Amino acid sequence: MKKLLLLLLCPFVVAAPRKESHVVMISLDGFPAWLFKDESLMIPNLRKLAAEGAMAKAMTVSNPSITWINHTTLVTGVHPRRHGVLYNGLLVRQGADQPPKIEQWVDKTRLVFAPTLYDVAHENGLTSAESDWVAVTNAKTIDWSFPEIPKVGGPMERELVDCGVLEARHLDWMQLNGQRKSVTFLDNMWTRAASRMFTQHRPNLLLYHTLNTDSTHHAYGPGSMASATALAYADRLVGDLLRSIEASGLRDKTTVIVTSDHGFKKVTKISLPNVVLKKEGLVRAQGGKVLSCDAYAMTQGGIAFVYVNDPSRKDELLPKLKALYAQTEGIDRVLDGSEAPTLGMPTPAENQGMGDLILYAKNGYAFRNDVGGDLVAAPAVNYAGTHGYLSSDPELDAIFIISGHGIKKGVVMERMHNVDVAPTVARLMGITLPNPDGRVLEEVLAK
Repeated sequence: MKKLLLLLLCPFVVAAPRKESHVVMISLDGFPAWLFKDESLMIPNLRKLAAEGAMAKAMTVSNPSITWINHTTLVTGVHPRRHGVLYNGLLVRQGADQPPKIEQWVDKTRLVFAPTLYDVAHENGLTSAESDWVAVTNAKTIDWSFPEIPKVGGPMERELVDCGVLEARHLDWMQLNGQRKSVTFLDNMWTRAASRMFTQHRPNLLLYHTLNTDSTHHAYGPGSMASATALAYADRLVGDLLRSIEASGLRDKTTVIVTSDHGFKKVTKISLPNVVLKKEGLVRAQGGKVLSCDAYAMTQGGIAFVYVNDPSRKDELLPKLKALYAQTEGIDRVLDGSEAPTLGMPTPAENQGMGDLILYAKNGYAFRNDVGGDLVAAPAVNYAGTHGYLSSDPELDAIFIISGHGIKKGVVMERMHNVDVAPTVARLMGITLPNPDGRVLEEVLAK
């Protein structure tokens, strides 16, 4: 009776957390499942992991199909309606006549409203580490952290410098020797940090995220020559981390997961929903800068959220805006914010970051926030691919590979959902997430 009462009072605690087991979750940002099918890609480490373990041909991602949203789904096992992340950061309202803005580096507690794998691991006496994971700023339940923007005086940063893995000058996130760092350099730095944390601290859960694939696909488009090179480099970094796991002596106790946060679509034109508002007198701008506004569209690639600043004007403005956007070049769908739960997102009443309207772009188009000029659509310049579109679009499907300790060999799933990842990881760690939206992928687990 006493044990039952303890379990009821402490829902995160389960009987058998596996302190001798380890899970490494690798996220290769913006790696679409449709590209993994290209046999000419030079990704031998990923192919080997898939051959020795299990994989999904396609993994459905969450709406919005954006980086921080889906990384949070991967570690919570719930849809954005419950975990609350809708942007790569926190949307902040700036006043009745000003556009909202995004604050990226706010505390995790202000962004994420559902228990995470690392939270539950901590409650069960297990350890975790992260290298360039997102929505984790000042997360108290992560034991070792090397964040996207390193802190010169941070404990892991000092350790990496003291042991010679990095130099102090590497910790300036943006520059090296007075020049802007390449994303390839950053990915290599985050890989070194992940390798050090795993070999020296042996966390039960390691979260590791690379960015170059996403950056390359935005600039040059998925499936381009640059894309193939970026994916080959990502595979090499995965190989570096795998060799560190081997060197640690923990390979036979470690499960390796390689996934991505979203797929990618090619872009040739830009749609400008704020220019539509400017033409209607709802945005006042000068020199490409918003001076004041009654409504504003916050864009994220293939999706945009439209906000009416004055709640008393919603009944007046929303029908008008729906009609305007339904006729705007590049816009495929216009949805009311109240319809968001059908897509796994919260309503505006449930989350202040949710738009009053949801816009989805047509194939070949992406959205931008720009207010300069009078064109509502223009050719894309130095921008050849993006994401954010409906997660039901197969081009937005992500990859999923799971291999190593506790995993069957040769299982190929036709499709899964990214809410299934966290419950499966929890099972491997001997812990339980409270009420996830996803399921444990029993078919890939060795009995």
